[in-house]
Amino acid sequence: MKYTILLFCFIFFCASPLYAQSTNEDDLLSALGEESVTEFVNASYKTNRVINLHSLENTAAGVMDFKVSHRFGFVDQGIYDLFGLDNASMRLGFDFGLTDRLSMGVGRASYQKTYDGFLKYKLFRQKKGSKPFPLTIAYIGTAAIQTLKASPDKPKPLTTSRLYYTHQLLMGRKFSNSVSFQVAPILVHRNMVPLRAIDNDIVLVSLAGRVKLTNWVSVNAEFIPVVHGRLADEYTNSLSIGFDIETGGHVFQLHFTNSTSMSDHSVYTETVGDWAKGQVHFGFNISRVFTLWQPKTK
Repeated sequence: MKYTILLFCFIFFCASPLYAQSTNEDDLLSALGEESVTEFVNASYKTNRVINLHSLENTAAGVMDFKVSHRFGFVDQGIYDLFGLDNASMRLGFDFGLTDRLSMGVGRASYQKTYDGFLKYKLFRQKKGSKPFPLTIAYIGTAAIQTLKASPDKPKPLTTSRLYYTHQLLMGRKFSNSVSFQVAPILVHRNMVPLRAIDNDIVLVSLAGRVKLTNWVSVNAEFIPVVHGRLADEYTNSLSIGFDIETGGHVFQLHFTNSTSMSDHSVYTETVGDWAKGQVHFGFNISRVFTLWQPKTK
């Protein structure tokens, strides 16, 4: 928890001078009688996901983003399993832009037969002009349920014991046309855990960034270490790297990750792969957007 507090302090002290400067500039413009002009900063990432993580971007109002995510087996399985290509898990997701600040989504992953849904709201948006603000800050809340059948020799678990909840406070900045960075404290609550030595509540901090290589290609990376709470010994921190390729209405995300799951809580608390041992998945996300309605203009 102390690392999360230090992280908040760091961002606060970085943002304060910029905000103070913007206030002084706004006062000067007002004194000169000039019109106030503000422009929101967009396109921090090519889609609303970095790789596993939510990005600073929201699905646009009136748009549905249909996502197909595919993840093959570990590459250390060798030529017999074609370096993991013989095995795969997938997730289908539908993200909806309700307003320019609020979006929601639902999905179903084959890993543990998990259904999930989320709400994402931008509390503050990075903007420039006469009234600049240095960061985008968003809250993301996710709920998920695992629907695997119980073993015949074990009692059927309660529905509530299969539920998982995730809360994130996403903060980030587009530093230039080519570089974006974000950080988010994350709290995962699991209604039931297999052992008393394992905590129901896990605190993590996600770090992610993007570097634009061309107008159509960027490289993304993310790291999600646990900072408080105990997991089972076989679990480790999620680490992923990949490329985004934009082609018209599609965005292809090709990546390598040690996380098998594509559901938020499971990425954060159930990653088992070890990069040093070659326990890495090759995978991809395909994003296709559809306009459902035209938002009203002011």
